[in-house]
Amino acid sequence: MSGVEVGTELPAQDFPITRRDLVRYAGASRDFNPIHWNERVAKSVGLPDVIAHGMFTMASAIRVVTDWAGDPGAVIEYGVRFTRPVVVPDPDGATLHVRGAVRAVRPDGLVEVDLTCTVQGQTVLAKARALVRLRDGGGAQPGRA
Repeated sequence: MSGVEVGTELPAQDFPITRRDLVRYAGASRDFNPIHWNERVAKSVGLPDVIAHGMFTMASAIRVVTDWAGDPGAVIEYGVRFTRPVVVPDPDGATLHVRGAVRAVRPDGLVEVDLTCTVQGQTVLAKARALVRLRDGGGAQPGRA
């Protein structure tokens, strides 16, 4: 795979998250837990404020890999460990910062990618790793990696 080697960095991205995003995601996922949209309820259970859905956070983060690979179907496996919730205050919201790097290029041609996912400098997803099947000739578009 030309151009893809251990240490290759994927373009970092920032993903703004607003309460509106959370309400829209709740409708799409059918996860209407009020801790994701109602500040009073979130605080009543000990949270600092409304928090993003874990799967929303996870889905946002993998976009760094799918954009780099050029195909969402290129992701063969993906897993994370949730380390802290993404607090989404109103009206400013939060920003998920995601960067990635190639961890390994396997003999079978699959590429392992590690992601670093933070909000305000604090890790929110740990052990965020994806296994990717890149198109022939490497996955990143010219000038993108």
